[in-house]
Amino acid sequence: MVSSFRVSELQVLLGFAGHNKSGRKHELLLRALHLLKNGCSPAVQSKIQELYRRRYPRIIDTGVSDLDTIKSLLCSAEGGLTVVNTDISIGQSQACDSDLSLLTGESVVLHNTKTSMNLQQQAPLIPPVHPDVQMKPLPFYDVLDVLIKPSSLGASAVQRYHQEKYFIFALTPQQVREVCISRDFLPGGRRDYMVQIQLRFCLSETSCPQEDNYPNSLCIKVNGKLFPLPGYAPPPKNGVEQKRPGRPLNITSLVRLSSAVPNQISVTWAPEIGKTYSMSVYLVRQLTSPLLLQRLRMKGIRNPDHSRALIKEKLTADPDSEIATTSLRVSLMCPLGKMRLTVPCRAVTCSHLQCFDAALYLQMNEKKPTWICPVCDKKAAYESLIIDGLFMEILNDCSDVDEIKFQEDGTWCPMRPKKEAVKVPSQSFPKIEKIPEIVISLDIKKAFGRVSWGYLFHTFWLRWKRLFGSLYCAPDIIPLSKNVAYCPIALCRCC
Repeated sequence: MVSSFRVSELQVLLGFAGHNKSGRKHELLLRALHLLKNGCSPAVQSKIQELYRRRYPRIIDTGVSDLDTIKSLLCSAEGGLTVVNTDISIGQSQACDSDLSLLTGESVVLHNTKTSMNLQQQAPLIPPVHPDVQMKPLPFYDVLDVLIKPSSLGASAVQRYHQEKYFIFALTPQQVREVCISRDFLPGGRRDYMVQIQLRFCLSETSCPQEDNYPNSLCIKVNGKLFPLPGYAPPPKNGVEQKRPGRPLNITSLVRLSSAVPNQISVTWAPEIGKTYSMSVYLVRQLTSPLLLQRLRMKGIRNPDHSRALIKEKLTADPDSEIATTSLRVSLMCPLGKMRLTVPCRAVTCSHLQCFDAALYLQMNEKKPTWICPVCDKKAAYESLIIDGLFMEILNDCSDVDEIKFQEDGTWCPMRPKKEAVKVPSQSFPKIEKIPEIVISLDIKKAFGRVSWGYLFHTFWLRWKRLFGSLYCAPDIIPLSKNVAYCPIALCRCC
């Protein structure tokens, strides 16, 4: 019996006997066998039988309505069968007619016969009503109470394609008071509750804590009203069936907030071969990202020496490798918000040194809980987050640096950008010669009457043409009359 137990059943047995229940399966099995070898109490023996019956429920309850079916099966069997009464421990082989008197109202166990194989095929194994399933804790919810323990959504032989099961729970006056006090009215007549009644589904696996997982074709009704489910997630590739993203369901708005009237939940689903699901209901309190950040700070800051040891390990030269890393550059900017880190953190499961900002990470997961590391794209659960003490020291020491470099001995130095002077090539612009200034001094009193204005202007133009004739291609002065000329440069009329 003990050799056929799974890890969860071995842990339950060892915990019941007061022994250590941590370790791998073969270690747990050795402890359980050692417990049997040294002699165990009747209570431990009854626990072993209980776990075995739960693991292999081979007892079939038969009534008067099933006598005809069992009679036909018994009479058509080639070999004999052993009928064991639950009240008496004496087994005997008899013919079909003499066995029927013992079958009425009794429990029949069939061993190692063809008839027993036929009966087991017609009546599938019944899962336990309340399996030993543990739901994975949600960081943004504190569980206040369990309203319905994890209950199996067992398959029925009558309904093949769609199964339906009903669950009933009632609230205590204290629970009703906590839900009503946390109620908040939103615009549009909507109501929000900080204390919620939460419905969760998962696989009936006892090996590890289970994440939220919905059965196929799920339909939920709370007190006769249909509960809307989240939409389907886009398939990862073509040809894959769409599934709803697993998340807890807040059914508070459809629950009767009264301790005098019970609540009913109707669950309809399509069974899957080889998979059994469980359903549970909890009373939870919703948390916010600032509160989770405060709890993360209360966990403390990891010692900077731990990060220095990790740096030395990464920069240690490998004798078998021809390439050696001598330094490591790390950014002080958060990869999420592209801003300077304020609370540098990373997951314990991550192997990189790059940190991200804890406040931004919690805010993003509050809107859409994915819990994926933005650096390595691996799982980074809230329970595994730590605040890096070395990065806290660096951020306090360097307020004007966005990047640092770690050395082989664990020390670091800031990486400041070099300021280079911009050199403009001289050939990009044409060289312009300096134009000399011409100053013409005219004493009007002396020149008036002796020199005509046309002569003075003609003399000025000849000098201009001689000096700037190569730069400006202006036409000659156009004579208009004997004593009148037009100057195209001065744009004036001279007499």
